[in-house]
Amino acid sequence: MTVLDAPAGTVAPAGRREGIVSVFVRLKLTLLRNGLRRSSGRKAAYISSMVFALLLAVGQVVGLIALRGNTHSTTVVVLLTGLVALGWAVMPLFFPSGDETLDPSRLVMLPLRPRPLIGALLAASLVGIGPLFTLCLALGSVAAVAHGAAAAATGVVAVPLTLLVCVALARSVATANVRLLTSRKGRDLAVLSGLVIAVGIQFVNFGIQRLGRAGGLASLEPAADVVGWLPPASAIGAVGSVSEGAYGRAALQLLISVLALGALVWLWERSLTKLMTAPDGSTLATAEPSRGTSGTGRSGLFALLPEGRTGTVMERSLRYVVRDPKTKATWVAALAIGLIVPMLNALQGTGSVYLACFAAGMLGIQMYNQFGQDTSAFWMVSLTISSTRDAYVELRARALALLLITLPYTVLVTVLTAAVLGDWEALPEAMGLSFAVLGAMLATGALASALYPYSIPQEGAFKNVAPGQAGLAWISILGGMVSGTLLCAPVIALTITLHVSDMRGWLWLLLPAGAVYGALIAWAGVRLAAPRTARRLPEILTAVSKG
Repeated sequence: MTVLDAPAGTVAPAGRREGIVSVFVRLKLTLLRNGLRRSSGRKAAYISSMVFALLLAVGQVVGLIALRGNTHSTTVVVLLTGLVALGWAVMPLFFPSGDETLDPSRLVMLPLRPRPLIGALLAASLVGIGPLFTLCLALGSVAAVAHGAAAAATGVVAVPLTLLVCVALARSVATANVRLLTSRKGRDLAVLSGLVIAVGIQFVNFGIQRLGRAGGLASLEPAADVVGWLPPASAIGAVGSVSEGAYGRAALQLLISVLALGALVWLWERSLTKLMTAPDGSTLATAEPSRGTSGTGRSGLFALLPEGRTGTVMERSLRYVVRDPKTKATWVAALAIGLIVPMLNALQGTGSVYLACFAAGMLGIQMYNQFGQDTSAFWMVSLTISSTRDAYVELRARALALLLITLPYTVLVTVLTAAVLGDWEALPEAMGLSFAVLGAMLATGALASALYPYSIPQEGAFKNVAPGQAGLAWISILGGMVSGTLLCAPVIALTITLHVSDMRGWLWLLLPAGAVYGALIAWAGVRLAAPRTARRLPEILTAVSKG
């Protein structure tokens, strides 16, 4: 009888438990090897990422060792350990497919008890680039703060404890949310991971700049004092405490990490037991009739949309924003970055109200490649377009749906930027320029959608252009942005003229002028794009169906 053939109600002997561990470690290595055999591109990406991670780990160890003897060495290593632990907790939510063994639901049919299964999965989790990077961080941190034999002995315990807490944290989070991660919402989280990283980099950059002005690493000591009591950073903090002679504090910090490891393993076992015994949604019959249906009529806020083709197209476009992962990720990225850039500059005291135009530009880009989000389903849209008038109504409705979000958001960003800077006098001109930019982007986006459509693959979180169509995407976006800037030239020229001529009392006219000009230029762009769309329906369908 093999290890996996043991009855579910029996407790496996120690030898068999070791056999289970070796089986799962070999399984992890086999999954990794087979995954690399799928394509040379995947193998090259993995090898390059591994080399980069190793170089980063080596540089990290060297840098941490160089901190040895520095006054703020404990502050740095404690905060770094806390950040790495946070990454271990968050990454499974955004990269659920990064490790196929993260989904224990694939093992529910095996006759395994949760406790030996946890030991095997924990051992398998120690194989990979992430654990190696964390191990190097822990070793470098101990080398930076350990002074004396007692501190070195504490480091021998702190290093594996830190690694085990990080791995157990990731596993418990992944197991508790495995149903979510394997659902459509989980795929949405994976698509949004790039946004989280991009936004996080902006905040890190802002924090570094503030740190340089706040007195350097000394300003981080209060935060390090708090993080030093949180696992697994408390294990590394214990090494520093022993070096300082605070043996009681060190023992308490180590105990906190040990208790945290036990609690995480207990939570992991509880989630795993529930996962392996509770029925899945796919096995449950639908007991309740569908609710919220209202025949063919619209419900909720959609009932406020106009009747006819315009309202139908607007509702479809808005539902894409809510339901389609790629469209949702693009919108959230535009909304977040459009707010972060002007606000961070304003908070640093180096911004301008005119930077609010950046938000209008980011949101206006959403008008580009309108038919690409339909993918091969565009054939149903093309069947309803039989004349230039139909194409005009289609494009106009898509632009109106976009305006429902972009127009109030542009106003909000402009007002917030002016409020932070305290420059209320520049608010009308900045808002007028933002409206002009938004109208120009809608105009060029409508033309780009008709002339340079491309497919958006549904598979892959970071693949937004079908192979062979990258040139079309660049032409569409970059050409449209340059054209949009040129279209805004009259409003920009009027703004400069009023400032140079010292006619500041008339600057408020830029608000209505920019709004009217933006509306006219957007209408003209949609009118010009309509006949081209009606003539190029087969070409558009072919282009957006390649994904």
